[in-house]
Amino acid sequence: MRAVLTLANLVLLVAFPISWFAPLLRAGLLPLFGLSRISVVSGLQALWGSDVMLALLVTFLAIFAPYLKTIGLALLHLGLLSPRVLPALTLLGKLAMADVFLIALYIVVVKGVGLATVRTDWGLYLFTGCVLASLALSIASKRAFHEG
Repeated sequence: MRAVLTLANLVLLVAFPISWFAPLLRAGLLPLFGLSRISVVSGLQALWGSDVMLALLVTFLAIFAPYLKTIGLALLHLGLLSPRVLPALTLLGKLAMADVFLIALYIVVVKGVGLATVRTDWGLYLFTGCVLASLALSIASKRAFHEG
């Protein structure tokens, strides 16, 4: 069981960076014009130019929290970290879920205005899947390390 958890977690070490560059959504002013693809990274680049505090928060939630958690779980699975850190790693995973909420909120607000067109893209599903898989790995790791 631990070998499967380790392998799944190592896959996330590759999948998360892919999800940061994958298109989360396509947005444009009106349906008549072309839609721009927005990724986590391109969104962060734009945010750093306009709102540094929000950029810091989103950078932590979208990149640092999930990746630190994934690295922590990898160290735990490899026996290099104590199982006592699992609650902290689970909290990091929950914080990463807040970023998915922020993206969803942005989509709802922009669609509600009616002047812009926003369509979700495959990267949103990949990023959300990575976050959810990471949460599931935390739960499974907690069970595996408390049983064995």
